[in-house]
Amino acid sequence: MKVKNEGHALTSAGEDYLEAIYCILLEHPGDDSVRSVDVSERLGVTKASVNKALSALKDGGYVEQTRYGRVELTEEGKGYAAEVWSRHRMLRTFLVVELGVDEEVADEEACIMEHALSHDTSKRLFEYLKRQGVSVEVE
Repeated sequence: MKVKNEGHALTSAGEDYLEAIYCILLEHPGDDSVRSVDVSERLGVTKASVNKALSALKDGGYVEQTRYGRVELTEEGKGYAAEVWSRHRMLRTFLVVELGVDEEVADEEACIMEHALSHDTSKRLFEYLKRQGVSVEVE
């Protein structure tokens, strides 16, 4: 059964690249750009794969790349990446807190699931967790 990627402008891979850039930036406050090699290392992919993905993200208006190769998220890219990262954290929290899934497994599975949830389902799950008293930090 194929799941429709409702409300997602990018492929799962595209969302993973945006999320990786966003998380690298979160880990380095004050930096407004990342090196493509950092993205490559985070995702365990080749620099060629990163360059190909960055081309698609640039075409979509989600990132900009400086003359020196550093990658910056546009405002649209930041918003999209923050949404993906928020879904990831919410799903990971649900799996660990509500279902008792091992944290490492929950993190891997949240990464898969974050791409399939519609905005409506994400909102409903967030509200459910809130009603249950489960804290999901939102940045």
